[in-house]
Amino acid sequence: MSVSPHLWLALSPHGFGHAAMTAPLVAELRRRRPGLRLTIQTALPHAFLESRYGVFEHVSHIPDIGFRMKSAVEIDVEACAQFYAGLHADFPAVVAVETARLQAARPDLVLANVPYVTIAAAAAAGIPVVAYCSINWADMVEHYLGSGTAMLAQIRDSYAKAQMFLRPTPAQPMTLPNVVDIGPVAVKGAIRTGEIRRALGLGQGTRLGLIAFGGIDHRLPLEHWPALEGWFWLSSLADTPARPDMVPWQAAGVPFSDLLPSVDVLVTKPGYGTFSEAGLAGVPVLYEPRPDWPESRPLEEWLGRHTRCLATTAEEMVSERLPLLLQTLFSQAAPEVAVATGIAEGVDALEAVLDACARS
Repeated sequence: MSVSPHLWLALSPHGFGHAAMTAPLVAELRRRRPGLRLTIQTALPHAFLESRYGVFEHVSHIPDIGFRMKSAVEIDVEACAQFYAGLHADFPAVVAVETARLQAARPDLVLANVPYVTIAAAAAAGIPVVAYCSINWADMVEHYLGSGTAMLAQIRDSYAKAQMFLRPTPAQPMTLPNVVDIGPVAVKGAIRTGEIRRALGLGQGTRLGLIAFGGIDHRLPLEHWPALEGWFWLSSLADTPARPDMVPWQAAGVPFSDLLPSVDVLVTKPGYGTFSEAGLAGVPVLYEPRPDWPESRPLEEWLGRHTRCLATTAEEMVSERLPLLLQTLFSQAAPEVAVATGIAEGVDALEAVLDACARS
């Protein structure tokens, strides 16, 4: 292994969550190993990755997509079935292409969140590989597309080739053989409420809300969002309307990572990144549930132990019931915030793999 190791990070381009939840691990690994070379393989936008990772080399092609979505909370099951059938029509050939890619790059370690093709390819190339995520596509595919298929067997076999599967808290139940549990992984951004108010020309007492549903756009009819006295809203949705009490989040003038700890309420859906960061910051959460998503229940139960939260529907959010929802949410007792113990635990595991390679 080189003195300055080369980390190859493969990210499922299923929204922004896989990238966001991995960034704290990479940041800590870079702190410990300042010369670390980083390559990121994903179809996610370079600008977003740069905001989370800084300097890196980008490989934009990756055979993994995660799941096809109709919205931020609705799976396109038919499109998923078609994608996975095509991917596995000649699975060895797909793995061979990625194996050649990794053999040419010769990284010291592959970290996959959580594309199984990359894991199979790294194993075939003889490169150490660690999986990391709060979900995996094997259990997801079985949940939505059924069990007992050759395709599912190939997915499970690929995940089994990882030296370990780091599962942060909270996470979906997993049936993989190599799971290693670690604590929560998230970073609390800086509280910059005053700067945001000044950038938006708001009074000192104006309360701020953030509407954010991850990297998969969500159709929420914000044109019908009730205008509430004393409230101003920042939105990450593509169809944010022009109205005096709402703007796209970029108008706040601070990085997205600093928005969440700076607002009075987060409006979102269950997802590891937003829920873990809210639990770390103690920001109240109003969310649209995803009852069919296997990760949802563990996320919701964990969030309720670390911040005030309330499940509701999109219809209620954009109705006259919004003030009552907020009143109900804020009337809850504030529980003890979470501690991100999983960052050190996860990086300890990654360093152990790198050190073992250096000795071999």
